[in-house]
Amino acid sequence: MDHTIDRPVASSTALHLLLNRQSSGALVEPAPNGADLDLILDAGLRAPDHGRLRPWRFVVIRGDAKAKWAECVAEAIKQRDPENAQAMIDKYRAFVQRTPLIVAVGAEIKPNHKIPEIEQLLSVGAAAMNMLNAAHVLGYGGMWVTGPNAYDPRVAAALGLEAPSRLVGFLALGTPKPGPTFARPALEDHVTEWVG
Repeated sequence: MDHTIDRPVASSTALHLLLNRQSSGALVEPAPNGADLDLILDAGLRAPDHGRLRPWRFVVIRGDAKAKWAECVAEAIKQRDPENAQAMIDKYRAFVQRTPLIVAVGAEIKPNHKIPEIEQLLSVGAAAMNMLNAAHVLGYGGMWVTGPNAYDPRVAAALGLEAPSRLVGFLALGTPKPGPTFARPALEDHVTEWVG
């Protein structure tokens, strides 16, 4: 069924863009910058926010600061896993070097608040998705990266996210290289209707 019948062109174009977004780790310059980067970050600030707590914290890592950031994470890796540190450090340095722009996404948690912590975290997750969508609409690509570095309190602290606040991941942003597209999941595999 065509769900765009009798809808404004702008709406169908926006839906087309959303339905064609996919994560891309194969990124090159240029990265979002200036007004484009501001729009992407501003889209993050439009996420649902129960209680208007505004828990979103975004840290932009780019240019010469990327090499310094890689060394900061290398120190955390050495402390976390000294036996396997060198291989993981080399892998992380390569990721930072090839990624045009990194945005660390954090949650400033308000503990023991009437708004449960899970809702604060979900708001930050929604902000990250808004930013990935905004990047896609502007012609850029991106990928949400987690893993041990995203959950290491030393890495979070280096970004100014001291407990109870936390780091929820990194957005890798840039211009996507042409590559394969992936089949989308079928609605019937993920959607049911509750009828009582």
